[in-house]
Amino acid sequence: MPFNGEKQCVGEDQPSDSDSSRFSESMASLSDYECSRQSFTSDSSSKSSSPASTSPPRVVTFDEVMAATRNLSNLTLAHEIAVNENFQLKQDALPENSLAGRVKHIVHQAFWDVLESELCAEPPEYEHAIKLFEEIREILLSFLTPGGNRLRNQICEVLDTDLIRQQAEHSAVDIQGLANYVISTMGKLCAPVRDDDIRELKATGNVVEVLRQIFHVLDLMKMDMVNFTIRSLRPHLQRQLVDYERTKFQEILEETPSKYNIMCTYIETG
Repeated sequence: MPFNGEKQCVGEDQPSDSDSSRFSESMASLSDYECSRQSFTSDSSSKSSSPASTSPPRVVTFDEVMAATRNLSNLTLAHEIAVNENFQLKQDALPENSLAGRVKHIVHQAFWDVLESELCAEPPEYEHAIKLFEEIREILLSFLTPGGNRLRNQICEVLDTDLIRQQAEHSAVDIQGLANYVISTMGKLCAPVRDDDIRELKATGNVVEVLRQIFHVLDLMKMDMVNFTIRSLRPHLQRQLVDYERTKFQEILEETPSKYNIMCTYIETG
């Protein structure tokens, strides 16, 4: 027989009848083995597979996972607000000795040092200070209720950055006067718990330090506003909690069931 698939030579002996018979029997045996193996595989596959496994698994995208995270976070937050009477949000404070805390302090200190050098220069440079007052104006406006049009107009008029720039060009801008107006307006808008902070602002003489502390107290006021909103919403959430949770769970399940399973596993192991 040819070795490794080589062609037979013309003068080579032909296989005998007994060799042909043994070859046929071997091929038949191999064929029976292959059929048996295919039959076993087919039976095992049909027994172990369910109708649901005939379709390929759905790939969950990153956006879908993030959407599920937001839904579950909202659900958890709503539940906590409704059942915990003492729930409130607080500002995250970096540990002073941590690397992040030191970096934040250095960066902030550098910013205020630059501002002070600009205001003390001859002639003074006001552009950064004007941008700060523009940001302060937007924060103050965010505290107003829809009916506070009179105060809204006053804030926009006094903290008109275009007008302040024109005054700065003629060296007629009063940074301390603008800061005093901001502090007075903050006193009208803040919660009673911030009265001491407002008094401390009024007692601060350095204009750069005043601006720095203004932003600090504004951050506290923003947190106060959020917690006030939470307290206002709590009675409504308590009445609607069961229906709200049922609806949110159903939304998550309908979007992608596998996504919900992934998020449940993440929460349990997190």
